[in-house]
Amino acid sequence: MPGDVESILIAAIISWILFVSIDLLFGLPKTGGVSGAREIAGEIEREGGSLHGGYMMGNIVCSPDASAGTLLAACGVYIAGIPGGLAAAVLVYVGNRICYDRGYAGTTGALAATFLIYGFTTIGFSAAHFIAGMVIAILTIQGISHTHASRLLSRLWGWRT
Repeated sequence: MPGDVESILIAAIISWILFVSIDLLFGLPKTGGVSGAREIAGEIEREGGSLHGGYMMGNIVCSPDASAGTLLAACGVYIAGIPGGLAAAVLVYVGNRICYDRGYAGTTGALAATFLIYGFTTIGFSAAHFIAGMVIAILTIQGISHTHASRLLSRLWGWRT
């Protein structure tokens, strides 16, 4: 079993792949699906980033998506195992309805993360590793460079379409 630092890095990579894959599957880079996403995408594009990556980043900010679902599921599993993760999925679903989000990326992310994280706890990882890893994964998309992150997301979207 790897140490804590290695476990967090592995959890960050797994979380990043999980939430980005689900957001791409649900087409978040296609358009600004919720109120505010178009404005964020336009601002990112004006700063030299990609419009489609900006749409995904705008959706992430404006409604519970797979990144929020994954992080909340990790917290739920940490607190109460699978029932905690499922409770987090219900909260994400409610949050989507409050935001008039027609998609289910957040709920799907929370459900997938619940079982993925629980599975990893059976081989020595802890849900805390995934909480820290998910924060790192979110920072790589939302906190370091909007321009570069939006371009990466746009490239990934281009491979999907």
